[in-house]
Amino acid sequence: MRSFGLIGKKLDHSFSKKYFEEKFEKQNIDAQYVNIELSRIEDFPVWLKDHEHWEGLNVTVPYKETVIPYLDALSDTAVEIGAVNTISFENDRLIGHNTDAYGFRQAIKPFLRNVHERALILGTGGAAKAVAYVLKSLGIEVSYLSRNQTGVNIFSYEDANAHMVNAFKMIVNTTPVGMFPAVGEKPTFPVGLCGEDHFVVDLIYNPEETVFLKEASEAGADTMNGLSMLKHQADKAWEIWNA
Repeated sequence: MRSFGLIGKKLDHSFSKKYFEEKFEKQNIDAQYVNIELSRIEDFPVWLKDHEHWEGLNVTVPYKETVIPYLDALSDTAVEIGAVNTISFENDRLIGHNTDAYGFRQAIKPFLRNVHERALILGTGGAAKAVAYVLKSLGIEVSYLSRNQTGVNIFSYEDANAHMVNAFKMIVNTTPVGMFPAVGEKPTFPVGLCGEDHFVVDLIYNPEETVFLKEASEAGADTMNGLSMLKHQADKAWEIWNA
């Protein structure tokens, strides 16, 4: 039996396990997909000693960046982004890849318009880096909203106002705020001030429509959750594992 899995901290409601198990069943693939919860990334080498014959792993929060020192090499895309969400086992070497970027690019294609020249990304973690990589490659100017203002074009949540909403016609939430089970929460951003020229993305997929997206939709904006991106990135990971 072939073995694959997902590395993360809290994986009770993981998308990947269900998605791959259904894929294996439909396509009659003799494989397993296991959730691997690590309380800290330093435990990864210990886990690896007993699972060195596996073929591939996905990586989710909070380890997309901290897993990198434990890998033998990175794909060019992973190097540029500085985050890994897929690991392939190749000739006793661990190779880090980033399929989040591919997934995000494929997912946003139907929504992009000329008016989306500037994007504001909520968060600065691994997912935010993949999103920024894609947007910049498309010629879209990128800024961030973060609790930690440590860089160029990074605003604090206290700066968020009507002027900021008007300045950025694309808003992307890459934080976990509003994710199940805390479905009543939303990022501190006046998304209800958006209009019909806005495209608002929330990478959360559970619930299907977060409070953040609901307010944006009610204001007339185009909205998208993270499910399409997840499916695209998972298929890309499967392609890498079977190359």
